[in-house]
Formats: sequence, C-alpha cells, structure tokens
Amino acid sequence: MKQIKAFATVFAILLAAASGAHAQSGGMKGMDMKSAPAHDMSMHDMKGMESAKSGPTHNGVGTVQKTDPAKGTVTIAHGAVKSLNWPAMTMSFAVKDKALLDKIVPGAKVAFGFVQNGQDFVVTEIKSQ
Repeated sequence: MKQIKAFATVFAILLAAASGAHAQSGGMKGMDMKSAPAHDMSMHDMKGMESAKSGPTHNGVGTVQKTDPAKGTVTIAHGAVKSLNWPAMTMSFAVKDKALLDKIVPGAKVAFGFVQNGQDFVVTEIKSQ
C-alpha cells in the first residue's frame, strides 16, 4: 500500500511539473485574453510596412525596348544602378500595375523606380522623359 501511495505522489508531482512547463513554454490555453492590451493598428503606416516587406526603392533611367501587357513586363536598356552596384544592362522587369504599361512605348526614354521582391525586380513607377 505504501508503494501505491508513493507512486501516486511521484506521479502527481511529475504531472504538476509537466503542466507548469507547458504553461511556461507559451501554452495559451486558459489565458485571460480580455486583460491583454489591445494592439492599435491605426498607429502603423501600412504603406511603410508594404515597402519594408519588398525592400528599398531603386531608381533607374533607360530606354524601353519592349512591353508585354499579357505578362505584365517591360524590358528596359538601363544605365548603371548605383544602389545595387549594377552596370548598365538590358533586362526585363515585372510591373506592379499593368496600367503602368499604358504610359510607355518602345523607344521611350524613361525614369523608373523598382523594388526587389524575392528573386524578382518589380517596377513600381515609370515616367517618360
């Protein structure tokens, strides 16, 4: 009988210790969320959050080689881009908004802004010069 009581006591201690470890490890069950402070999103600038996600805006100047409205891309022969240590080259960019392609034609000299989004470079603004 003493062995059963001892086993039950040890089991209860282990069970209590496991419950305490779970609570300390971030278990959320049973937390009183009503007393947690509310997070006020009105304090945040959502535009800033979007640009932080995609990285800084880089600027380039070049000549439009071709546009592909179906794919939403523009190919530009551009000068060096100092912010990325790029030499002058010709490359295709995705465009953030296909309506940007309505503003340009092949052969047009343009100034453009773009961001890196993962492996892609996306034109966010473009103006004929």
